[in-house]
Amino acid sequence: MTRFKSLDIFRGFTLAAMILVNNPGNYHHVFPQLEHSIWHGCTFTDLIFPFFLFAVGNSMAFSLKNIEQLAPRLYWNKIIKRTIILFLLGIFLNIFPFVTWNSLHQLEWIPFAKYRYFGVLQRIAICYFSTAIILYYFRDKGAVVISILLLLAYWLVCYYSNPSDPYSLDGWFGTALDIRIFGASHLYHGEGTAFDPEDLWSVFPAISQTIFGYVTGKYIIQKLTGKRELMYLFILGLFFILIGYLWSFAFPINKKIWTSSYCVFTTGIALCFLGILIYLIEFQHIKGIFYTIFDDFGKNTLFIYCLSGLIPTVCSFILIGDTQQNLWSFSYHALFGNWQFQSLASALFALLFVTLNWLIAYYLRKKNIYIKI
Repeated sequence: MTRFKSLDIFRGFTLAAMILVNNPGNYHHVFPQLEHSIWHGCTFTDLIFPFFLFAVGNSMAFSLKNIEQLAPRLYWNKIIKRTIILFLLGIFLNIFPFVTWNSLHQLEWIPFAKYRYFGVLQRIAICYFSTAIILYYFRDKGAVVISILLLLAYWLVCYYSNPSDPYSLDGWFGTALDIRIFGASHLYHGEGTAFDPEDLWSVFPAISQTIFGYVTGKYIIQKLTGKRELMYLFILGLFFILIGYLWSFAFPINKKIWTSSYCVFTTGIALCFLGILIYLIEFQHIKGIFYTIFDDFGKNTLFIYCLSGLIPTVCSFILIGDTQQNLWSFSYHALFGNWQFQSLASALFALLFVTLNWLIAYYLRKKNIYIKI
């Protein structure tokens, strides 16, 4: 089976972009494209998580190859082990280091009642597990049909659960269910209220996105032999973009409730971007510094993602001097505090942090250390 390096570069680029947008030096000064849309719409940042799920699907085309030949026990052992590890890692990242600073600048334990259940890795775990089940029982063609049905069913549920205001923060059906089932304190509060963008209900179109990634990976592995097949892939991407855009007039593009139009639209962009990478890397054999950087990120993706979340958290608990300023903000102000253009300074600080993570990924690659689950 041919290994397309472009798939690894796609995954590495997505990880680097995720680290960039997650770690600005100053959250009050961020370029608009490096922030999520306030509600409806799609920025560069809104592309990253769906790209990640699309890449997960690509990887499954390799890791779950020859499904029919796997013994059921081996298949499910592999799936369940990875799912549990991903989900528990996500919860760990949510609550680490289990303490927080109170108003008196004293550390206190985070009570269990405030533990957040959902997050990025938890959504990846659910999508991975669900996609594996669908593929096992329905194979590739059945999975495509199911992915389309999931997108349509999610649209209908969103609309008919609250026809007067189905797509607003207050009107979306999932929040009320989350609060009733899990409790408001266990949800994300980044919107100023209890609302979790990685909850159980908006995961259904995300599962479709993972399936699309898997089917794309299988197509690339089995059928992409020349520029004609690559052109088909690119045209399909443009078709998805068009369908997602047209659908958005009835079902707005929205990352935070992961609308079906958002899933289709971002899948189309992922297909086109991956098509460009395949052309440059597999057909034109173009390599350079960015190829090396993204390749390094793509080799230890999960480990570097977790590390990129742990480092800022640890830095936020290290206080500097009598000002009670933490190491993260102190480092930013020491490097860029006097800059006139704070949005640029904030982005450059994030880019420095991406570079730090790349140096770690580079070291692991040079030492032939690959941390996988």
